[in-house]
Amino acid sequence: MKKIILAGGFGKMGQAIQTAITNEPDLELAGILSHTLHEADVPVFTDLQVIDVQADIWVDVTNPTGVFANAEYALKHGMNVVIGTSGLAEEQIEQLRQIAKATNQHAIIVPNFSLSAVLLMQFAQKAAAFFPNAEILEIHHPGKIDAPSGTAKATAKLIAEARKTAPVETNHADQARGVEINDVPVHAMRLPGYVAEEEVVFGAPGETLRIKQTSFSRESFMGGVILAIRGVEQIHGVQVGLEHLLF
Repeated sequence: MKKIILAGGFGKMGQAIQTAITNEPDLELAGILSHTLHEADVPVFTDLQVIDVQADIWVDVTNPTGVFANAEYALKHGMNVVIGTSGLAEEQIEQLRQIAKATNQHAIIVPNFSLSAVLLMQFAQKAAAFFPNAEILEIHHPGKIDAPSGTAKATAKLIAEARKTAPVETNHADQARGVEINDVPVHAMRLPGYVAEEEVVFGAPGETLRIKQTSFSRESFMGGVILAIRGVEQIHGVQVGLEHLLF
């Protein structure tokens, strides 16, 4: 039985994860970290320093301002870590790698728990070797804090790494061209009615290629969450991306 502390357990994603953990016979929710107190069947803590339960795994779906401190705490207190919060800087990820090495713990940072999103990133990476000109459109609900999304940033990085030739130069000075990430324009939209959607559009002389995934509900993320919880011990140090447990 794996015991879990869930940070951010009363947001929409956190509530869905609570239900998912409850439905798995080999997993047990041991406690929840939240900014405010809530009634729950497990202990609820509002500060790292008052946590008084033991757990095997820390799952974090909080916010960019608190995730690093949470992950540092968990690693130093003998927990493996699953991070579903975007916003960690490269320097912070490297610090977590050093902490994980020193404590012999494991962590996986997951830009997107949706299996279709992970596959989209893999397909986009393969396509970029032949179609270096690409742009990303991502759409999320209005409550999403960061823009562009962590998924879009990760996709742009994979595209840049896979390119065999430089993309055709275009005028990116206008703000309407989106934010450039590794020479990939990324356009972020926030609209009601959406949970998460990403599309990568590739262009070449005489043809285009579009790869798109859509999450219609947070249920689409739960398979990836459970996979990450069960598989985090297989991760070497700290890795970014659910693909490290899929391929």
